[in-house]
Amino acid sequence: MRSLLCLLLAALLGATTASASDRQPRKERKKKRNRTEVVAEQAAPAVETCPEPADPPVAAPEPEPEVNDLTLGLTPQQVDSLVAVWRERQRHDTYDEFFERYILADTLPVADTTPDSLYAGRLRALVSPVPLPYNDIVKGYIARYTSRRDGLISRILGLSKYYFPLIEEELIKAELPVELRALPIIESALQPGATSRAGAAGLWQFMPVTGRSYGLEVNSLVDERRDPIRSTQAACRYLKDLYAIYHDWTLAIAAYNCGPGNVNKAIARSGGKTFWEIYDFLPRETRGYVPAFIGASYAYAYHRQHDIEPAETPVPLSVDTVHVARLTHLEQIASTIDVPMKTLRLLNPQYKLDIIPATTKPYVLVLPQRNIADYIAREEEIRGKDSLYLKEYLDPANLDKKRTQPAGGTYYKVKNGDTLGAIARRYHVTTTQLMRWNGIKDARKLRIGQRLRVSAN
Repeated sequence: MRSLLCLLLAALLGATTASASDRQPRKERKKKRNRTEVVAEQAAPAVETCPEPADPPVAAPEPEPEVNDLTLGLTPQQVDSLVAVWRERQRHDTYDEFFERYILADTLPVADTTPDSLYAGRLRALVSPVPLPYNDIVKGYIARYTSRRDGLISRILGLSKYYFPLIEEELIKAELPVELRALPIIESALQPGATSRAGAAGLWQFMPVTGRSYGLEVNSLVDERRDPIRSTQAACRYLKDLYAIYHDWTLAIAAYNCGPGNVNKAIARSGGKTFWEIYDFLPRETRGYVPAFIGASYAYAYHRQHDIEPAETPVPLSVDTVHVARLTHLEQIASTIDVPMKTLRLLNPQYKLDIIPATTKPYVLVLPQRNIADYIAREEEIRGKDSLYLKEYLDPANLDKKRTQPAGGTYYKVKNGDTLGAIARRYHVTTTQLMRWNGIKDARKLRIGQRLRVSAN
């Protein structure tokens, strides 16, 4: 009924307006002719203004909470996931950008018939404080590292996306050449869990004694030689010390492999002052060490010219750290925040028994970025699983015994033709040490099959 009334009122208003127009003089109507549509439009709103009964008052909606521009109202867990995606993408982009912008090489793939001048030119293009000369020995190591048969360089390239930014950061802090990042390639193929027959371990292959002398914790629970950051910091200090002795990076690199004592002997016997001048007087393994460093540097820079693509990186590229201040088993974390144990072990290789022995000091735990907020939110739940995973270690006496127990020694079985001096050189120790560790009084009396201890721990 109200609608009908409104329509009638509108019609009546229109009719009244028209009658008034008819009564106007002709000139006035002519002036208003072009305004007819405007008048109609002005009259139309009158339909909308028809009075209606007032509706009961409605409560005004509560104002929406102000959204933080940084988080966009997301939860901490969602923010961590976004940051992880961003960092992983950035890490991939940075890796690709390095080779596209800074390795200005030709696109001709290297075949067996490639002239030596091309190799030499590419190495010259890698301007570096570390000399990268080219010769037949270096060529052999370039061929080894650019071979696609075993996929070695592909795996190394994949791992380098995670480890090289960590290593480069520490090298830059120590004011050392960034090119030294290639050393862990020839030491461990970028495997933090790598352990040699001599007992050297980690990315930088520290022996236990050398690692401890440079501040690394090495016992039955923790082996910081396997910690990528802590071991790189120790390696930086060691390399600085070696360079201070020789003021030549190739000699410092050689000494990193065989020790300064062997380098000094080679210098004394040869009268030379550079690596290539003392080459023939160095231990056999060390002769190939510097050429291998050059070959690995070449392969890293020019892998695309050899049609080599990086393998998938097995660890998350976006990570963060938290400090753990209580005894914790990695399984407590994995079972609570849904991070695979394999991932936790890859990110925290220094914890040998999957236990963070944080009873007297805090330890660092590396987690995927996307899981950091979840870990913080569920710390109490993680702690509640102590008795399930730490039965053996809840007694402080058991933990102290494990912590003070050194890592087990390395042993070697004597073979036909072995001499004590040759075994000592192979394991980078002295003959005197071997005799003391094994109770040997006459170095000439070795038995085939005899089991020798070849490391202090």
